Amino acid sequence: MPKRLDLLITLIAVVLTAFITLNFQNKGDNSDEYYQRAFQNNVKIFSPAIPDSMDFCGERVPLEIYHVFERMDREMLVNVYWQSNILLLIKRANRFFPVIEPILEEQGLPDDFKYLALAESGFTLAVSPAGAAGFWQFLKGTGQQYGLEINNEVDERYHLEKATVAAAQYLKANYNRFNNSWTLAAAAYNTGENNIRRHIENQQTMDYYSMHLPEETSRYLFRILAFKTIFEDPIAYGIILREKDLYPPIPVRTVVVDTTISNLFAFARQQGTTYQQLKALNPWLRSNHLPNKSRRTYKISIPLNTSLLRENMFSFQDDENILQEFEN
Repeated sequence: MPKRLDLLITLIAVVLTAFITLNFQNKGDNSDEYYQRAFQNNVKIFSPAIPDSMDFCGERVPLEIYHVFERMDREMLVNVYWQSNILLLIKRANRFFPVIEPILEEQGLPDDFKYLALAESGFTLAVSPAGAAGFWQFLKGTGQQYGLEINNEVDERYHLEKATVAAAQYLKANYNRFNNSWTLAAAAYNTGENNIRRHIENQQTMDYYSMHLPEETSRYLFRILAFKTIFEDPIAYGIILREKDLYPPIPVRTVVVDTTISNLFAFARQQGTTYQQLKALNPWLRSNHLPNKSRRTYKISIPLNTSLLRENMFSFQDDENILQEFEN
């Protein structure tokens, strides 16, 4: 994160410098006094406001403690001013949240956990240095423990629905392990239940906000909270997206298979789509064939519209009020 933040700051500086230089040159005034005045008139950076009260899954965040407030402030600053990243996350979430939300509800988990998935993978096919993979960043052993098939041909860590069910079961197990605390359940998701248990024993506290934790885990909940805060009121943080700017869900039909598919290239053509689109909609298919020696039943998603043109696949309705609210 520090390297990314440094890069972000550098990019902002370059853009601001170019803008001020252009304005400066157009005025034809080369004086230092004008240069400084132009800088002061054009560069405005604000510290995003932190809400008076916050909660994670209904559990209160003690913002009155100075280091808790400052840790929250850090994540808000990083994410509000990492504009390209937060824009991408909001765009992607519009596609994937509608899949995750009903599963979390069905599994009895608070809705806030959708932001944990966002923090884990950014809804990309990420693989961590430790080998955690997929939307919920499961390690192979943990994923298999919670019922995911993981081999060279099929890796259900990349299956959004199945991985969400597995993550919900894992989080509920952590909740039961750690005195019915969703906050500790989330922290344990990041660093492992054994590590959290060791910190509890050594530090004699079950309060996440009072624990001395490794940097990544110490920041983890605050990053999730920053996403939640920004997503719930993006306009308050200067983030303006129209409906047509978002990535919409892709309408699909489901093909059920319980036999071997020897050639997924040919299978895609038979289904009226491309191999690229087949893999994009079914990233859990990790090879170019599906042996299925155990005759399991798989559901493969195929796009309903073969043109793949946004104007043909989706109906957009601009919300002009969002721009008017921002301008006012």
